[in-house]
Amino acid sequence: MVDEAGSPAPRALVTGATGYIGGRLIPELLAAGYAVRALARSPEKLRDHPWAARTEVLRGDLTDADSVRPAMAGVDVAYYLVHALGSGRGFEETDRRAARIFAREARAAGVRRIVYLGGLTPRGIPERDLSPHLRSRAEVGRILLDSGVPTAVLRAAVIIGSGSASFEMLRYLTERLPVMVTPSWVRTRIQPVAVRDVLRYLVGCARLPDDVSRTFDIGGPDVLTYRDMMQRYARVAGLPERLILPVPMLSPGLSSLWIGLVTPVPPGIARPLAESLRHEVVCHEHDIARHVPDPDPPGHPLAFDDALALALRRVRDADVTTRWTNAAAPGAPSDPMPTDPDWAGGSLYTDCREQTVDAPPEAVWRVVEGIGGENGWYSFPLAWAVRGWLDRLVGGVGLRRGRRDAGRLRVGDSLDFWRVEEVVPGRLLRLRAEMRLPGLAWLEMTVGRDDRGRTRYGQRALFHPHGLAGHAYWWAISPFHAAVFGGMARNIAAAAERPTARDVPERVPAAGAPDRP
Repeated sequence: MVDEAGSPAPRALVTGATGYIGGRLIPELLAAGYAVRALARSPEKLRDHPWAARTEVLRGDLTDADSVRPAMAGVDVAYYLVHALGSGRGFEETDRRAARIFAREARAAGVRRIVYLGGLTPRGIPERDLSPHLRSRAEVGRILLDSGVPTAVLRAAVIIGSGSASFEMLRYLTERLPVMVTPSWVRTRIQPVAVRDVLRYLVGCARLPDDVSRTFDIGGPDVLTYRDMMQRYARVAGLPERLILPVPMLSPGLSSLWIGLVTPVPPGIARPLAESLRHEVVCHEHDIARHVPDPDPPGHPLAFDDALALALRRVRDADVTTRWTNAAAPGAPSDPMPTDPDWAGGSLYTDCREQTVDAPPEAVWRVVEGIGGENGWYSFPLAWAVRGWLDRLVGGVGLRRGRRDAGRLRVGDSLDFWRVEEVVPGRLLRLRAEMRLPGLAWLEMTVGRDDRGRTRYGQRALFHPHGLAGHAYWWAISPFHAAVFGGMARNIAAAAERPTARDVPERVPAAGAPDRP
């Protein structure tokens, strides 16, 4: 890779490429003109990213010097974006060993700069009194600064963006608990920062002068308590104000168990994060704005509410083209990514059905594309009718809209109380619910062949709950799914197997004729 002048582009090594920050940093570095090498223990997780073909991907582990050494060859700037949080009680020793190997190999390879994203630590508290999570982050930063390679250590508190473990804890606690008894750390002051600003600073640090080797505190413009953050999350997400009752006797250990009951964040991650929340983490300087080549643009760092709005954008816009539909990459750093853990991105309930059909795929697709309106929904007609009446009763659209074209569906068409969100002729129909619901719902139908060449019909209902009412709604209707969705899949398959469905030729518009009846 060469730059516009024909010179070789500077090379950046990104460790932790399958992690929250690493996977979002790589496209930012590519856009900034860097040749990127990614080091990952599981490189296969990166192959479906749109930037994978432009990135050199190596398999390696930072605790293995023999795999780190070749990764450092020819590198100008090396990003240390890994930590062993969640790997068990020995994570501090694992972090220490990995940082020492990284520092030693970077110096030996002549790397010009190291950039590390660590945790914001409180001033005036001895390092030994910090939580194990923050203590380990501080120690890693110190090891890298002592490497002999110019190093920028960025220290951040809570990072706001879908997929961030701290943000996901905030999301689940706020959305699932309208009333909560909380530990005293809800009064702790925190200075959160948007993931967009974190990435901007990380990219900017690659071009720092060689004589700059130090820590930088990075944060947004708002200093809030955790209680403030939950209340403001509720407001931005459109939830009622939360009733939060702090209880001093809840220890960090007990509160991490409480978090484990309420959220899907793994205990190995939730406990260290909960223990860290007893410390006030507020920036004491903003020197980064003076040192990086590009100063803060207008509107940055992003305010907390703006960062929240971006993190929740996918949900608010009713768009499932993220990991929920197996897309390759997010549209923005704040969005979910396919490599994010399953518990990231908010709750998503699914009901999946598959049917092997004794008919060609074309016959199945005709049934799928003809669904709704006068043809109905192929299962439990009374249940669909009652749902439509109830929707109209609360001011919704009900089933009265029918469909515009009896034989063809297009993106944007209304279909009873659904809206066509995506159509791939012969393969995929995705509908978004427009009925009144405590959440967002989609119905996805696919047609294809299995590994034995047989026709396969797939059906997936997805529901993203909004607050506690959304969770209650899903569990209340779950007992009816076998009849409604199971019956729908069976009856669509049966309809496709009928001779009338198999023999009717597909309507093809005449040459020059508009694709409309």
